[in-house]
Amino acid sequence: MISLKKRFLAELIGTFFLVFIGAGAAVITLMISNGAVLPNLFNIGIGALGGLGDWLAIGLAFGLTVTVLIYAIGHISGCHINPAVTIALWSTKKFPGNEVIPYIVAQLIGATLGSFLFAAVVGMNAVTVGGLGATAPFEGISYFQAILVELIGTFMLMFVIMGSGIDRRAFPGFAGLSIGFTVAAVITTIGNISGASINPARTFGPYMGDLVLGGTNLWNYFPIYVIGPIVGAVLAAVIYDYISSEEKLPEGRVIREK
Repeated sequence: MISLKKRFLAELIGTFFLVFIGAGAAVITLMISNGAVLPNLFNIGIGALGGLGDWLAIGLAFGLTVTVLIYAIGHISGCHINPAVTIALWSTKKFPGNEVIPYIVAQLIGATLGSFLFAAVVGMNAVTVGGLGATAPFEGISYFQAILVELIGTFMLMFVIMGSGIDRRAFPGFAGLSIGFTVAAVITTIGNISGASINPARTFGPYMGDLVLGGTNLWNYFPIYVIGPIVGAVLAAVIYDYISSEEKLPEGRVIREK
């Protein structure tokens, strides 16, 4: 059994790289596009490629990072790197309650360090132009709509985690790819709606960095990225548990074993 101290460190490192690489990709996209002229009015997005092209690049940065981290630390800490995942696993009795807070603290510290060190590497433009990759609802998107889309996106992510990484019947060795591709797909699709957090720690880190370094204060949006992801993840875990649980005939024969 690997000690909680070592698993704490693994979660911290994993979430650090998630934010440094993933949110960093959003920062670089914004910095590259700063002052760029869009080719037409239909390509409104956060970068020069316009909308979907930029979100695909950012989604792949996040997705590939998640994939490699699962293979790197999944056997150490489970590679939650997301408070919503930790809480969802605890809600279905797949994670001990006394380790929930340490895991979440590690994730928040890692995410914050990721933002601060990215700013240290890139300079203040990472804050003033790129906002450290902080998430916020896009124009025309209400608070409720942002919560709902974060819920849906995180539901899909957690559903795939349950099916490919938690369920012992899953094909071995494919969890990293399945989960990473899911992250990339979700971010590409909902990025221009809510900013595509699907992870409270991923939003917490850039928000904290912007607050300390003089960037835009977006903390009024933070409940979106707590409520949506946590509710979505818990619902997915509970529903997956229900639909995948073993069923027995009246005489006690198992139809499907878990």
